Amino acid sequence: MSAVLSASSPAEAPVLLRHDADGVAILTLNRPQARNALSMALMGALQEALDAIRQDPGVRVVVLRGAGPAFCAGHDLKEMRADPSRGATEAVFRTCARLMLSIARLPQPVIAQVHGIATAAGCQLVATCDLAICAEDARFATPGVQIGLFCSTPMVALSRAVPRKAALEMLLVGEPIDAPEALRIGLVNRVVPASALDGAVSALAARIASKARRVLAIGKEAFGRQIEMGLEEAYGYTAEVMTRNMMMADAQEGIDAFLGKRPPRWEP
Repeated sequence: MSAVLSASSPAEAPVLLRHDADGVAILTLNRPQARNALSMALMGALQEALDAIRQDPGVRVVVLRGAGPAFCAGHDLKEMRADPSRGATEAVFRTCARLMLSIARLPQPVIAQVHGIATAAGCQLVATCDLAICAEDARFATPGVQIGLFCSTPMVALSRAVPRKAALEMLLVGEPIDAPEALRIGLVNRVVPASALDGAVSALAARIASKARRVLAIGKEAFGRQIEMGLEEAYGYTAEVMTRNMMMADAQEGIDAFLGKRPPRWEP
């Protein structure tokens, strides 16, 4: 399945593309001339796509990537300066916050496929996604401090994805880090040559998509909830989650398949 989603106007190219295959929905930010800056139109299109995917039982994994030379350069500063009113500014950051929460709360795992730059809200997108694979040329930054606008909302995702001091250095200095450094601090899972990026992401997405859809959803939700808990509370919560999971047909089928040395047959 392929789709075009929400052009800024009928005469313009769509700001977001969607292509589905084998349980994987690929969402492509499609503002290459603007380095895929998050305009209100692009954030709206991405929100609509995520809302639809949430209800789509055929989607097990989502891949988020950018068209052109970059992954995402953050918010569209030209658009924001065109209407600098408090109301318009609040709408931008409120829309962005809702979008990031939707990614975090989506039942399906989301993989960021990163090349070129991922800066400010673009870096926030990477940190918000469940997994990330980047090309060797990728660069990541929260550069707001350099233009008098501290990256406070990107900080929320970044500080939950990487160690405290690494996050603060990125936020306080504002300079880009390269792909090996992003890997070292845990912002990405893997660094690959640019020519191998599509294949590496496709292989990871396929491995995840081969698992039971309901089990992936249970696991993603449980991970996000338990990590904010104290140790004792987390064990109590996850023991209940595993009990519920064990009662599901998917767990019973998976265990029977393992014991019978055969591939599992997951329910749709």
